[in-house]
Amino acid sequence: MHTVAVLALDQVIPFDLSTPLEVFARTRLPDGRTAYQVRVCAERPQVDAGTFTLTAPWALDALAAADTIIVPGTADPAAPISPAVRDALRAAAKDGTRIASLCTGAFPLAATGLLDGLRATTHWVAADLLAATHPEIEVDPDVLYVDNGQILTSAGAAAGLDLCLHMIRSDYGSAVAADAARLSVVPLEREGGQAQFIVHPHTPTPQGSALEPLLGWLQEDLGRELTLADIAARAGLSTRTLIRRFRDQTGVTPLQWLHRARVRQAQHLLETTAHSVERIGAQVGFGSPTAFRDRFKRTTGVSPQAYRRAFGPLS
Repeated sequence: MHTVAVLALDQVIPFDLSTPLEVFARTRLPDGRTAYQVRVCAERPQVDAGTFTLTAPWALDALAAADTIIVPGTADPAAPISPAVRDALRAAAKDGTRIASLCTGAFPLAATGLLDGLRATTHWVAADLLAATHPEIEVDPDVLYVDNGQILTSAGAAAGLDLCLHMIRSDYGSAVAADAARLSVVPLEREGGQAQFIVHPHTPTPQGSALEPLLGWLQEDLGRELTLADIAARAGLSTRTLIRRFRDQTGVTPLQWLHRARVRQAQHLLETTAHSVERIGAQVGFGSPTAFRDRFKRTTGVSPQAYRRAFGPLS
C-alpha cells in the first residue's frame, strides 16, 4: 500500500486539504483493496484552517515514512515556513519521497529550495508573486500541473484534483485512475489538456519601458494585418534589434506578443458577446477561422467554442 502524507500548514485552504484526502482514500485496486493510506500531518496537533481548527493525527516525523507528500495551498502564500517543516521536507526529498504542491502550496515548497532550477506552476493569480519571490524557479502560469518526476506542482483547486489523478495513474495505471476519476465525477483527462483558463484583460506592458508606446500602438487595433517589418518600421528599429529588445523586455518575440494579445482579446469577446467564432477571429486580426482556432487552442488549451461554453454569456 502506498502512503500519502498531507501536510497541514496554518491557513491551509480547506478544499486543497480535502481533495487528496478524498481522492486517494477512495481509490481502490482492481481486487478491491485500498490503494493508499492517507495521513494528515502537521507541526502541531492543532492547525488554524481559517474557518475552522483542524486536528492532525500525525506529527512531522510521519513524513519520513510516506511515499508521497502533498503540500496543500495556504491562504497566506507569503507566510514563512518553520525550520522544522523546511527540514522535514528537505529530508524527505533527499530520501527520494515524491512531493507535490497544490495551488499556493508551491510557496512553502519553494521556500525549502526544492523547486530551485525547476519548472513549476501555481494558481495563475499568484504566479507573478511566485516568480518575483523565487526568481530561481521557472514559473509557468499557463498549465494545470508540472511533473518534474520527484517534485510536482499544480495550479488552482480543480487542477489539484487533476494532479492527484495523474499521480494515481503513474502509481497504478489508467484503469485505477479512471475509476478514481469516476468516483470524483470528473473526467480523467479534463478538456483543455494542461492549460489553465486564464483571463488577462490586457496584455502586460512593461511600465516605463522604451517599448511601451509601441505596445500601446499594437494594442489599439489588434485587427490590423501587421508583419514583423511593419512593427519594426513603427518602432524605428531593424527587425533584429526589435526582436532582441522584445525578448529582453517581454520574454517573447513581437509576433508572439501580438498573437497572445489577440487571443486574450478573443477571450474577452467570447465571454461577453454572441458574435460567431469566425467574426471574432477576424475582429482580432487572424487571417482565417482555421488560423484563429489553431492559435487559440495552442494558447488556451481548448477550442474557442469550448471556451465560450465554459465562460460565455448565458443565453
